[in-house]
Amino acid sequence: MDTWVWWLVAAVGLGIPLVVTAMPEFGMLAVGAVAAAVTAALHGGAVAQFVVFAVVSVALIAVVRPIANRQRTQRSGPAMGIDALRGRQAVVLERVDGNGGRIKLAGEIWSARSLDAERTYEVGQHVDVVEIDGATAVVL
Repeated sequence: MDTWVWWLVAAVGLGIPLVVTAMPEFGMLAVGAVAAAVTAALHGGAVAQFVVFAVVSVALIAVVRPIANRQRTQRSGPAMGIDALRGRQAVVLERVDGNGGRIKLAGEIWSARSLDAERTYEVGQHVDVVEIDGATAVVL
């Protein structure tokens, strides 16, 4: 059997843990094995095949992995749902204290309670939404 076939078998073998573990590094090693298979098919020597495998694999890991990590950590698009309500200002419609009350938040009426149980907010005051707890806005 030709050497390039063995490199393709190695690429498939490296692709299996990629699918099972979702570790992209295995995919990059598989691409390196495919590059080595191409080198073997072009009648490159064993040393050239291993060098191509190592260079392509290391280059992909060194270049693609940081880019992928950066893309994964960046938030895409604007905040939606309750995440978009955190940090917004609201107007008190009914007195808000540690037990409850009502506010107008983003054009809707919400039940609310103060973050500090000792603090109360009177009608007309502006408050900041700290978090959303179920259907209740926690304000400060």
